[in-house]
Amino acid sequence: MGVSIRSIICALAATALVHLAAGCGEVGDGRTRSLVREVELGPTIGSLGQVLSTPLVAVEGYGLVGGLKGTGSAECPTRVRAYLARYIATQLPQHRIDVARLIASPDTAVVSVQGLMPAIASTGRSFDVRVTALSGTQTTSLDGGWLYRAELLPAGRFVIGARVAGTAAGPVFINKIDESAADLRTGYVPGGGRVAEELSVNLVLREPDYRLTGLIRDLLNERFGEGTARAIMAARIELRVPPRYRRQPEKFFAMVAAMYLGRTEELVAERINSFVRKLAVSDDKYAAEIALETIGSASLGKVGILLNSSREDVRLHAARCMLNLGSDKGLGALYDIAVNGGGGSTRRIEAMEAIGLSARREDAAALLRKLLRDKDFEIVLAASDQLRRLGDASVKREFVGRSFYLDQISQTAQKVVYVCRSGEPRIVLFGSPLYCRQNIFVESADRAVIINAPAGRKYVSLIRRQARRPGITSRRQSSFELADIIRKLCEEPVSTGDIAGGGLGVSYSDCISLLQQMCDKGAVGARFMAGPMPKIDLIVKK
Repeated sequence: MGVSIRSIICALAATALVHLAAGCGEVGDGRTRSLVREVELGPTIGSLGQVLSTPLVAVEGYGLVGGLKGTGSAECPTRVRAYLARYIATQLPQHRIDVARLIASPDTAVVSVQGLMPAIASTGRSFDVRVTALSGTQTTSLDGGWLYRAELLPAGRFVIGARVAGTAAGPVFINKIDESAADLRTGYVPGGGRVAEELSVNLVLREPDYRLTGLIRDLLNERFGEGTARAIMAARIELRVPPRYRRQPEKFFAMVAAMYLGRTEELVAERINSFVRKLAVSDDKYAAEIALETIGSASLGKVGILLNSSREDVRLHAARCMLNLGSDKGLGALYDIAVNGGGGSTRRIEAMEAIGLSARREDAAALLRKLLRDKDFEIVLAASDQLRRLGDASVKREFVGRSFYLDQISQTAQKVVYVCRSGEPRIVLFGSPLYCRQNIFVESADRAVIINAPAGRKYVSLIRRQARRPGITSRRQSSFELADIIRKLCEEPVSTGDIAGGGLGVSYSDCISLLQQMCDKGAVGARFMAGPMPKIDLIVKK
């Protein structure tokens, strides 16, 4: 049998009162009154059910890394070889490829591929993957290689024909800029994974009830848009993250849990008053912010009063809530916190991200551009990330060598060469254009690549020795502008008759290692900074 909203409210209130009377003393004490008031606000979806979701899913597969210039091997387990033969044939049905010969080539290596895929993500969203030469093989290095497109399945369930969770492909990155020796048999493809299909998430009720699932479905579709919720069974509702919350799926699920079933003017007013009080004085201000945003624009008036609070954290939550509800009255408060915040860079970045995600594009870009001149580089980096996401002209962007982006930002006072090792492969030149001084000599660890400009030279010489033919070298000339050097190093070579053009085809791994040397030796008047490595733990149980 179905239950009415009124009966749910009454039952919850009665149960709470019984427990409170038994465990807290008389109903008249302050703590009890506060709890009773919460119960009287009515049941939330979160009190009746639970959203079952996991932020990350471990995935794995097997693939083939090519372009290894003799450092691969022919060894491959029989079952993996059979799988790759079938998979490659399906990927290239119009081409006749001798798969056995391809796998046996010393220029290729069979690898295991592992990643942590965002479970709640739209199709095509990227994630990092790790590639590892199979144990027992003679592969010596994956450096300079390219992972051909590989299938990824949930870890521990790699069965031929199973439903594919994601794919992975792209240039292999070997970390060469830390003090420890690089592991050449293990590399990463930053941002090389792709979600194959958007997964739905289930809201499971504690007690099956068709009328209740229908009611919740209608409330969610009314609040977040048609197609958000679909009643599947008496105790299960399928959820789809609305486009607005694709970058913040966990926030969406928190709002689902915070949504109330019963709505009258009196109840809504009481809820707003209750959560505004909590936002002002409680420790869990985020929960109060989420509850007020879930209620909607009716809460704007009372939340706006908190913009005058003496507490910065209260102003942050209130202003962000208002901005997310479509009011820019809190935009000034957020910008003030982003510029002058006293809670450290974390709170400043929170305010900045709120502006970047929810403010009008023109307003957000104008405010974020001012933060590019901040003295705190964390703030500068966060502002540049938001501006890049917005597609703002302050970030000049180009794709280099089919493997990474080169971003140049001229509006910063600080001069920094920043390289990304996870997410999207990217070199960012802050304070561009950056120039090298004369009298440069830098070479890669294996001495295969040299950057040289003796004193008095009007150009920079770039030299690359061929791995298989040490006596053969490729040469290019560059200006002293660092962006030009990066292009000439990493663009693919182009041959037209007897004339060689393009770049030297240097890998992203070697390029950022050379950039680190140039900065450390003072050849470039800029600091070198590297982002974090991909966070991929051992995810497959052997």
